[in-house]
Amino acid sequence: DEPTRQEYYRVITRESERLSRLIDNVLDFSRIEGGRREYEMTPTTVEPLIRETLEAFNYPLTQQGFKVEVAVAPGLPEVSMDADSIGQALANLVDNAIKYSGERKSLWIDARIEGSGLSISVADEGIGIPREEQGKIFEKFYRIGRSETQGRRGSGVGLALVRHVAEAHGGRVTVESRPGEGSRFTLWLPLPSEGGRGAPAKPLTE
Repeated sequence: DEPTRQEYYRVITRESERLSRLIDNVLDFSRIEGGRREYEMTPTTVEPLIRETLEAFNYPLTQQGFKVEVAVAPGLPEVSMDADSIGQALANLVDNAIKYSGERKSLWIDARIEGSGLSISVADEGIGIPREEQGKIFEKFYRIGRSETQGRRGSGVGLALVRHVAEAHGGRVTVESRPGEGSRFTLWLPLPSEGGRGAPAKPLTE
């Protein structure tokens, strides 16, 4: 019947998008290791980039009943970046938050000026990461060896790619996490020296 066909269509679309992300990650890492990955830096508005990234995950977020909140500080300047690669990095962080969410389905994305840089954070209330493994998760093909992570599919290069993208922009990626309490990944991107400190982030969706 029609509802069943539509459900199958949504599943096929979701899995096709997931497979595309996996392939993009692996191909990008191949380019990186071969010295062929190039970044095209252009002034980019941050909020639409975040919105577009979330739209790609609309089905799994809705299907799994996630509460999603986005807070973007008002008056953020355009930031020089390769929008495709930053979008891919954000997509990897959102994908991880969904994948390791556990029973509490919450996702927060926050963007603001901190000091002389822009921070974009993706946070969840998922299974969390032990402190002793937090320095390893950005290594290529590293997978956390815990029973809670078994069966969660991935290429093993997503977070390593996030780190490379951040560093290629002169920034970095950090993680704050405690087992059973969730994780917060933050992309830090530098701003021109004349960029000032921004106002506190203002919630745009609930």
